[in-house]
Amino acid sequence: MYNPILFTVLSTIVLLFGLRIILFTTSKIARRINQARQADRLDFLFQGFQVLGSPAVSYLLTRLLRLASFLLIGLCFYLYLPFVLSLFPTTRRLGNQLFQSVGNLLGQLFISFVNFLPNLITISIIGIIAYFAIGFAKLVIFELGRDDAYSWFYPEWIRPTIRLANLFIVAIACVIAAPYLPGFGSPAFQGISIFLGALFTLGSTAAIANTISGIILVYTRAFRVGDVIQIGEQMGEVLEKSLFVTRILTFQNEVVTIPNSNLLNSEVKNFSSIAYERREFLRLHTTVTLGYDIPWRKIYEVMIEAAKATDHILLEPAPFVLQTSLNDYNVAYELNAFTKSPEIMPKIYSQLHENIQDYCNQAGIEILSPAFTALREGNHSTIPAEYLPSDYTQPTFQIQSQPPSNQ
Repeated sequence: MYNPILFTVLSTIVLLFGLRIILFTTSKIARRINQARQADRLDFLFQGFQVLGSPAVSYLLTRLLRLASFLLIGLCFYLYLPFVLSLFPTTRRLGNQLFQSVGNLLGQLFISFVNFLPNLITISIIGIIAYFAIGFAKLVIFELGRDDAYSWFYPEWIRPTIRLANLFIVAIACVIAAPYLPGFGSPAFQGISIFLGALFTLGSTAAIANTISGIILVYTRAFRVGDVIQIGEQMGEVLEKSLFVTRILTFQNEVVTIPNSNLLNSEVKNFSSIAYERREFLRLHTTVTLGYDIPWRKIYEVMIEAAKATDHILLEPAPFVLQTSLNDYNVAYELNAFTKSPEIMPKIYSQLHENIQDYCNQAGIEILSPAFTALREGNHSTIPAEYLPSDYTQPTFQIQSQPPSNQ
């Protein structure tokens, strides 16, 4: 003859022991997750690309762990209560009903799982095929991107092409596997599908436009990260190039974010691509207008010397001067010089202009419009005094009087 009270006490001890084990285990696992998050060991990678960072993975694992602990604690109480109730004659019927309901529930779950096994096998096969298709696509894309393989497929296309191929394969696999999911044909599933479709259609127009523009920018090779570019009035170094936006660090240390849809409709000047596409250097140019009274050979010599004295201007290829226009009162001289440092272009231009002024002053060349010279009324030269010769005399008007003609 068993003692119900004794069995109740023993079952309570077992329950408390089981709860203690559950709480201790979940607490220990939570500490391990936190340590892994702090060490950045929880990054979720897919085909070498980071899908989720350590903080996001840590949050998901912590929530799943908490849900699992609640389910285990509920299961312990669900087993404990019917067992204790079945020990006493007055509550035995209630305990048997609880046991029977648990058994029916487990039986239904088992039958549903057995019925779902063929679909699960089909979904597994689809997943395996998709996995190997992704690996095969990756090998093909890497082969296309080799330097000596295909000249029309550039190496910088490898990573975005792999991402697009992976997305395409996964999307096709999800579409094929969706009918085999439990409850696919239910009204609830159809309602959720319609809601998500409407939400995606109405709320993602701008996102889709930016994404398509980002893909087009990748394959047009307009620029890449690290290039110095100019878009409208914004000029600077490309910090980030994503599917949605492009970020530029200007020469004033301002970060400008430009949507890719706007970028695609704008003119992009790339000051860095010439270096790695044609193995040439960026050519800087500036224009000075001087009068016809100054020999052009002298101007060439002075401007070239000014360019050679500028930091980060290359001696080879050598600087040169072009006469771009012959105006009514002056000639436009364009100084061209080469550099391999487009990231400090404003500084180079500033020093180049300084040197042009200094060398022109040393050579006695005034950077003034001849129209101003014609109306000077004998004013002193605008060249600084330290550059003027010691025998310099201020120009004066010469007036010659002629007797009136006798008519």
